[in-house]
Amino acid sequence: MIEGLNLVSVAMAVGIILPLLVFTAEVYLGFWPSRRLDLVSAAPSTCILIPAHNEAATIGLTLQRLKPCVWEDSLVLVVADNCTDETARIAAAAGAEVLERVEPAHRGKDYALAFGRDHLRNAPPECVIVFDADCRAGDKALREIATCAIERSAAVQALNTFEADRSASPMVQISSFAMWIKNVVRQRGAQRAGAGAVLTGTGMAFPWQMFDRLPLATGSIVEDLAIGANLTRAGAAPLFLEQASISSAAARQNATLEQRARWEHGFLSTAQSQGLPSVWTGLRTGNWKAIWLGLHLMVPPFALLISLALLILLFLGVSAPATANVWPFVCVSAVLSFALVGLLGHWALEGHKWLHPRVLLLLPFYVLWKIPVYARYLLGRRSGWVRTER
Repeated sequence: MIEGLNLVSVAMAVGIILPLLVFTAEVYLGFWPSRRLDLVSAAPSTCILIPAHNEAATIGLTLQRLKPCVWEDSLVLVVADNCTDETARIAAAAGAEVLERVEPAHRGKDYALAFGRDHLRNAPPECVIVFDADCRAGDKALREIATCAIERSAAVQALNTFEADRSASPMVQISSFAMWIKNVVRQRGAQRAGAGAVLTGTGMAFPWQMFDRLPLATGSIVEDLAIGANLTRAGAAPLFLEQASISSAAARQNATLEQRARWEHGFLSTAQSQGLPSVWTGLRTGNWKAIWLGLHLMVPPFALLISLALLILLFLGVSAPATANVWPFVCVSAVLSFALVGLLGHWALEGHKWLHPRVLLLLPFYVLWKIPVYARYLLGRRSGWVRTER
């Protein structure tokens, strides 16, 4: 019996150490910003494609902020998807080309993107940028990702964060910090490890020939993640262009929890279907980027990763006297501590912009706050597409 308990302890330790090591590698390799790329070509003809569902409160300001960022050979196309408000009228008044789509049985961003793509096939641009209706772009961000996409013949992901707001509720601050770790720090780390980027939904540029073949209208709630995984496995991994920044305001606390549930349920589903196949594809074809993507997908979302590590650590600590083997406990403790020190270092260097010092003490409560999200996933009550209230 003791031998069996020892085998269980070792298996659990190995099972949590692998994702912790991948997470820790990305965190430590992400301490240095990505190298700035010199883009020499003129900005290509580009469509900035904005899917919008009931965005009357934000679409006007978004389009106003976009005006200094667009260029002569670019088009702003808004797909008003199953809207019941004034989104289409406001977008048209702001100077955008507007398509209205009414198909209540098939709502969602991926359907809106497919609808816009069908329209563009009449006169395709060189590049398509997917841009969310509540986002703000840096002055040169859209030009840079479009130019990079054409120069490198690749999908390009801009830096995508929530705007820093240390007056927000503690849970929103921690969620914004976690998004910065995921979308910036770990992207940097993966890039430095020789891997491709993970697409994050907005600020994504595609050469038309690539965009024209993407599997859209699938009903996925994380279509960006699935698209990036498919491209990587096919040998066309996306690039991360940190110098091009996109941001949006964080949602209120209740909406943040629902938003995180949607993202993380979608991530877990995609990880189940794409994680091991990506590793296998990479090993079979010698595609390092696919291998790393598979390993990346095996890392659970931050709160779930920490929760699992602590539960396993508790089990290993309790079972150690019976098995007379403290090494599983020591190894998990060491790797987890190393990961947490890395996160603390990132907070001290840059992350404090999103996270007030006193909120650091509430990190354990953030983990507890997220437990219902994972319980719903395990019970099969998975989140579908829903517009986030801000």
